[in-house]
Amino acid sequence: MTHLETGLSAFRARILHFISDPGDHDSPASFEYFDDGLLLVNNGLIAGIGPAAEMLPTLPPATTIVTHRDRLILPGFVDTHIHYAQTDVIASAGKQLLDWLEHYTFPVERKFAAAEHALEVAEFFCDELLRNGTTSALVYPTVHKASVEAFFSVCAKRNLRMVSGKVLMDRNCPGYLSDTAQSAYNDTSALIEKWDGQYRLNYAITPRFAITSTESQLDVIAQLAGEHPDMYIQSHLAEHLDEVALVRRLFPWSRSYLDVYDRYGLLRNRAVYAHCIHLDELDVRRMAASGAAAAFCPTSNLYLGSGLFNIDRADAARMPFAIATDVGGGTSFSMLRTLGEAYKVAQMCQQRLTPLRAFYLATLGGARILGLDDKIGNFMPGNEADFIVLDPYATPLTARRSRSTNNLSEWLCVLMTLGDDRAIAETYILGQASNPAH
Repeated sequence: MTHLETGLSAFRARILHFISDPGDHDSPASFEYFDDGLLLVNNGLIAGIGPAAEMLPTLPPATTIVTHRDRLILPGFVDTHIHYAQTDVIASAGKQLLDWLEHYTFPVERKFAAAEHALEVAEFFCDELLRNGTTSALVYPTVHKASVEAFFSVCAKRNLRMVSGKVLMDRNCPGYLSDTAQSAYNDTSALIEKWDGQYRLNYAITPRFAITSTESQLDVIAQLAGEHPDMYIQSHLAEHLDEVALVRRLFPWSRSYLDVYDRYGLLRNRAVYAHCIHLDELDVRRMAASGAAAAFCPTSNLYLGSGLFNIDRADAARMPFAIATDVGGGTSFSMLRTLGEAYKVAQMCQQRLTPLRAFYLATLGGARILGLDDKIGNFMPGNEADFIVLDPYATPLTARRSRSTNNLSEWLCVLMTLGDDRAIAETYILGQASNPAH
């Protein structure tokens, strides 16, 4: 083969990416792994991947080669549910979900009416994502337009592929965070017009959850969804039993919590619902049939005592799901730490999450439920070159354990059990190193 592209760079390391879901049995056809591989990037896009010994002789003499020997190159992590406005809520001890929102989250979110504050937090938030190897995310701001403007402007400056949208809520929240049905429609429409499809950004229609929207506002959200049939939708679903009970009281006509969203036409492709713990069998089947997906948030679910996500039930119904940190209910920006907790949740449920499947869920799996797998999530030629370099020797313990592993799965297990931000040696956005200082 020949490579005549301009702006060609080559990255040499161990390389892993996924073609499909490995499932419980780590199907060999689901991934490609090169113990000594070469990743080619041309003008920000993936130009090729393969064994270094075969590809190096084909490169033009002037090709820049960056070597990360004994390190692992992966596609950048994709976080399918995270709140940038809750950066300063993380590690807040308290009661469970509804109390936690009232006493910690809502007071902190109030500050995002100020553009200067929103910009400062957005900058720090993006630094933390990149430091932890997360290159794309589905992100909650607040009810304030300023919070959306700040986040998108920071992401545009950094060329990040992100999805976000103004939070919509007009009841069961403090007055200082409440909008109305009409302002929800007007603000969302204006923000969609300005930001959706610009740079590497997409918009998500974002009702906080059913509890905080009146039926009048849900009518407007349904109208927005109908006017923008390909747009993202994000919300929360069946996270905590107290939340489920309150939805039942607020919507006595509904069969279930999920049914509220269904009645308003909010179940479809590119609709992502965080948690999805307390669903019945009919709900899970309906989610799968609709094309909507779940964001599995293990650290948040454990920290707030919400419950355990049922992987086997989701698989049996073919309900799509991926991994999410859910900062600030979640306790770490690190997808490595989050995968370690996801493994433990599966163990508590007497279920199995293999290390290979865990890394799939954090990369291509996340890209798939966002409908972005033609752009990010693996190293198929033409995809955007967002990738990370993992260092298994970043700490004495990970180095020692990595040297004693016998195969790829064991090695990945060490990384996701013991790894954290220190294991992220480099983060690349469109082929350019973008690491904030560690």
